[in-house]
Amino acid sequence: MLRVADATYDLAAYDEVMVLGGGKAAGHVAAALEGVLGERLSGGVVVTDDPVATDRVDVVEGAHPLPDEAGRAGARRVLERASGADERTLVLAVVAGGGSALLPSPAGDLGLDDLRSVTDELLSAGAPIAEVNAVRKHASAIKGGRLARAAAPATVVGLVFSDVVGDDLGAVASGPTAPDGTTYAEALGVLDEHDVAAPAVRGHLEAGVDGD
Repeated sequence: MLRVADATYDLAAYDEVMVLGGGKAAGHVAAALEGVLGERLSGGVVVTDDPVATDRVDVVEGAHPLPDEAGRAGARRVLERASGADERTLVLAVVAGGGSALLPSPAGDLGLDDLRSVTDELLSAGAPIAEVNAVRKHASAIKGGRLARAAAPATVVGLVFSDVVGDDLGAVASGPTAPDGTTYAEALGVLDEHDVAAPAVRGHLEAGVDGD
């Protein structure tokens, strides 16, 4: 039996128990989970900028605060493992501060350079992190609950290590396992408010506003 907060999970009910996610602490969390679960842990993938040695979970080193190609490759692996989960899979989703940059997965026709440039411009303009994340969620295939959606119908348990005042689950690492409470229009408004051009990202957000 695995107890997480007030919930208890019967490990015998699952064929696979995997660790997926990212953030600055993700490697250390993966190593700790290996210590707790041992051979019951099937494996997994996490992306971090502070890698540690692990036996079962693959630890991918990415960049922070601006995303890099290694992080993108790691995020792709996380999504691929999540997509292969079924109703007899228990996903322990590690969500930690820094995950917004460490789990870059451009949505639609966007590229990594588009994510890097819009993130850099928003940070340089002094945009609050919640506003930056609103844009990143709508430009991502993994944030804003999309990791949990990819893993469905698996059981997904979020292990969230908050670096956000108030511990908003949708704000930590842009909420890969939490519902997105923001809209395309609000994300577009962030670019307008801070006078950020980001034409590719703007085009993607405008398509979202139009329902495309």
